[in-house]
Amino acid sequence: ASALNVDHTTIPLVHVSLNIAVTGKTGAGKSSFINHPGMPNVKIWDLPGIGSPTFKANKFLKDVNFKIYDFFIILNSERFMENDVMLAKEIRKQKKNFYFVRSKIDNDIYAEQRNKGFDELKLLAEIREDCQKNLKELGVFVCLYFGFHFV
Repeated sequence: ASALNVDHTTIPLVHVSLNIAVTGKTGAGKSSFINHPGMPNVKIWDLPGIGSPTFKANKFLKDVNFKIYDFFIILNSERFMENDVMLAKEIRKQKKNFYFVRSKIDNDIYAEQRNKGFDELKLLAEIREDCQKNLKELGVFVCLYFGFHFV
């Protein structure tokens, strides 16, 4: 059974098989995100980034077997780009769900700290607004979480 069709209050997740596709540009943080040893029934597939040198956007959209994944996570460490929009539209066209994760915000903060008049809250608001604007244009429900938990 797919976890998306299961009442989680009655069936422990350990008895559910789940296939999750994670995609994003090289260096976006996919490998750090997917390495979770605690749930063997959850398979997280590290797909190549759309629009990478070896997977041009059109080839990527044609070659990905969308039907085998329960949902997608689009991981991005930069501003929302055209390839992200193309991928999100195709996922929705295939009647699948996706989550958009904006990673490496700490790198943005670090890079901007050197600028005179740096305002961390303003930068976070700009990043949040960019993600929100682009996702809303796609007709996507937006749930934002910008917590930082460094270990």
